[in-house]
Amino acid sequence: MSSPPRSRIRTARPGDDSSLRQIDIATWTVHVSPAPPPAADASFFENTACADVLVAEIDRKVVGYVKLGPFYKITTSSHVLEIQGIAIAPEHQRRGIGRQLIQAAIAFARQRDFRKLMLRVLSSNQPARTLYETCGFNTEAILREQFLLDGNYVDDVFMAIHLAT
Repeated sequence: MSSPPRSRIRTARPGDDSSLRQIDIATWTVHVSPAPPPAADASFFENTACADVLVAEIDRKVVGYVKLGPFYKITTSSHVLEIQGIAIAPEHQRRGIGRQLIQAAIAFARQRDFRKLMLRVLSSNQPARTLYETCGFNTEAILREQFLLDGNYVDDVFMAIHLAT
């Protein structure tokens, strides 16, 4: 049995909008996001520049993305980059694409001289937390019972990897 093809990581392009919206719609649940579900007719790039999104593609088809941006939009925190979203199309999950995207985000941050790469993850999303830990992220803060999702109180976990050598 052959292994699945390795995805190619590249910067997003305006033409990726529909594919990225469909991935968001297909992957959104209260188990991965406290925000409301994405609107089917909203542009993925409404509040995000293409340059801040890395996409994974297999056979020229977008199968996942990682969205990056400032953690705080203030100068005193300009050395900190945040992973503001990551999603893999359901039919391509558990194939290492998430790991490739996280590693690409780390490389992106290092190339641009960021000192720290942060993310937030729900405490109930153990598969994602494990992935982030194996990629070098450590828990920095936990906001207890921050969200009430589907009748359950869920912690907001802040994780980071320090990039300065």
